[in-house]
Amino acid sequence: MDFDFTDDQESLRDAVRRWVDKGFSFERRHGIAKAGGATRAVYTELAKLGLAGLAVPEGHGGMGFGAVEAMVVCEELGRGLVNAPYAEAALMAPALLAAAPPLLQGAWLPRLAAGEALVIPALHEQAARYRLNHVGVHAVAAGESWALTGVKTGVPAGDEADAFIVPARLRGTIEDSAGIGLFLVARGAAQVRGFPTQDGARAAELVLAATPATLITQDGHALLEAAVDIGIAAQCAEAVGLMDRLLAITVEYMNTRKQFGVPIATFQALRHRIADVKMQLELGRSMSYYASLKLGEPAPQRRRAVSQARVQLGQSMRFVGQQCIQLHGGIACTDEYIASHYFKRLTMLEMSYGDTLHHLGEVSHRMQDTAGVFA
Repeated sequence: MDFDFTDDQESLRDAVRRWVDKGFSFERRHGIAKAGGATRAVYTELAKLGLAGLAVPEGHGGMGFGAVEAMVVCEELGRGLVNAPYAEAALMAPALLAAAPPLLQGAWLPRLAAGEALVIPALHEQAARYRLNHVGVHAVAAGESWALTGVKTGVPAGDEADAFIVPARLRGTIEDSAGIGLFLVARGAAQVRGFPTQDGARAAELVLAATPATLITQDGHALLEAAVDIGIAAQCAEAVGLMDRLLAITVEYMNTRKQFGVPIATFQALRHRIADVKMQLELGRSMSYYASLKLGEPAPQRRRAVSQARVQLGQSMRFVGQQCIQLHGGIACTDEYIASHYFKRLTMLEMSYGDTLHHLGEVSHRMQDTAGVFA
């Protein structure tokens, strides 16, 4: 199998890296976090690079690129610690809107591609424990429109979004996979309560009380799973970028920090720990590639592959983050030092769209007929 990137993909990587190096320093990111974490301006800059339209079809003004290009972009955004809701707004939202009626697609996808609109999936509910079939928000037909009632929580950049894509129950019990519809809700129609997150960004609680909504599709569960898998693969790539840069920061620190008159990078025990960190990084990188390459597979294979990747990334993120913080010593725990922000972002990713134990259960559930990991 050829794992080399094409010239176009390398050019895309270089463009994102140049923007990060020039326009998104740690000082800027730290200032955004201290000011409350608003990232709409950052997302607008990404849109000017054309990245908002990366996954939007060319017929709606986008680039129509695929999973590998998305992986390349997310890895570079992770390396630069860019706190913007890129996976949700630029990758997941277009995938969900692909099932909308043509009129609705024509109204929103060109605006998404141009970065004029920020549409965020609002997927999480309390007590759901990462289960996508756990949907308590109810939808009721109201003439030619619909009305939604319920609460979504942990919506990334929710108080900066222009609209939300909301799963809501049309029929059945709260745990049924069938009977889940997807709806578009304008921000002005709902009550939005924003709050800062631990990694320096923002999220929100979305309160719906007979809120008017536009139907995207009445058969939303399978589409919802596919979109979440896209988000997980994107976050795996982001985590690889984060770990890669955190490792480089740690090695640089070890080469300058002296003890007993010599750099601590010369200590054999610490060099062995760095070797273990590098091994975990490369394991995570290979499984990130695996997840992105499997996004086009049928649902059973895709879901298992993404969960397998997420298990490895969860283990790698925890190990790399903890080891790099320990190798720095006390300085890595301070808010003014860059390494602490990489660690916090890795910790947040561990809890996004299912933690490691959740995905380990998903892998186990999907491997009951075989003992082989890739059989």
